[in-house]
Amino acid sequence: MHVDTPIYIIEEDLLRRNLTLIADVARRADVEIIMAFKAFALWKTFPIIREYIGATTASSLSEARLAFEEFGSPAHTYSPAYKLSEIGEIARMSSHLTFNSLTQYSFLAPHALMANSGLSLGLRVNPCYSEVGTMLYNPCAPGTRFGVTADKLPKILPTGVEGFHCHCHCESGADVFQRTLAHIEQHFSPWFPQLKWINFGGGHLMTRSDYDVDLLVDILRKFHARYPHLCVILEPGSAFAWQTGTLEASVVDIVSDSDIKTAILDVSFTCHMPDCLEMPYHPVVRGAETVELDMATQPCCYRLGGNSCLSGDFMGSWRFDHELQVGEHIIFEDMIHYTTVKTTMFNGISHPSIGMLKKDGKLEILRHFSYEDYKNRMD
Repeated sequence: MHVDTPIYIIEEDLLRRNLTLIADVARRADVEIIMAFKAFALWKTFPIIREYIGATTASSLSEARLAFEEFGSPAHTYSPAYKLSEIGEIARMSSHLTFNSLTQYSFLAPHALMANSGLSLGLRVNPCYSEVGTMLYNPCAPGTRFGVTADKLPKILPTGVEGFHCHCHCESGADVFQRTLAHIEQHFSPWFPQLKWINFGGGHLMTRSDYDVDLLVDILRKFHARYPHLCVILEPGSAFAWQTGTLEASVVDIVSDSDIKTAILDVSFTCHMPDCLEMPYHPVVRGAETVELDMATQPCCYRLGGNSCLSGDFMGSWRFDHELQVGEHIIFEDMIHYTTVKTTMFNGISHPSIGMLKKDGKLEILRHFSYEDYKNRMD
């Protein structure tokens, strides 16, 4: 199938595979699983997603509006800091609203309830435990700006608090959740009788092939047995779009310095795959194997370089089974979650197009970007 690059291609069959598993976990464990926009927000796929889940989670006014207007249901909303000028509109488009601090709650909860009297309010809590190794993504690292620790909570929660939100994971397994849950209960179970719901956040990568789904279901069932009055919510993001599609690029030029060859592509790591530089995360390239940097000068070994002016807009190295040619396509695997929502137009570099490979094998272009998209960002 010929496609013009650069383009993200999400496959409907793979998306439905993930959605089926997620819906099954929710049914078996008697929990609500909702989708976090911070990892996946392709709204033209919402008609498919609505077949499997009933709600989403937002972290801003724009995400809450996307949930309300395009997904068709109020959002479960959390933000590290709400502004007074936005809280009313956010509240009107939310079913659940979680505050990051007691000061934000005391100041803004009355305004939120004035806008939506049926709103269920919560607090984000911090159990001071997380197994996330990369500090950039560790929400419980020392000095974190996220959540209230147990020593700062009053014995009687502020009037109107109905839930706790606790996010401690990043692409984690069920065994990590099991250990984390012990800390959550140790720190916060004295307040559970005052609550109606608890949200265990995202990072539960239940659609990964080696994830122990049965263990997750067992953990959640046993939690229900201990606290039958609590509604349990999970809000993974990556799990929905995990391994559902690719980013396809083309080789524009091949340059060499110090015997290191770089294939310059029509995509950018800093603009289109920022996690590769931030985490860092080394992506899988179809038809190539990752090699150590000291092998970069070997035959058929290449760095892959982005098309921005940032000096560090490259990664490497990969070994192909042939010498690359200008015009050849390079396919980055598993590039739908987070990449599609974190792209920038730094240097005026356009976003890749977005396409969906339908069940009938036809490619539907969901969005193509142009100069006007870049220009309008500067208005």
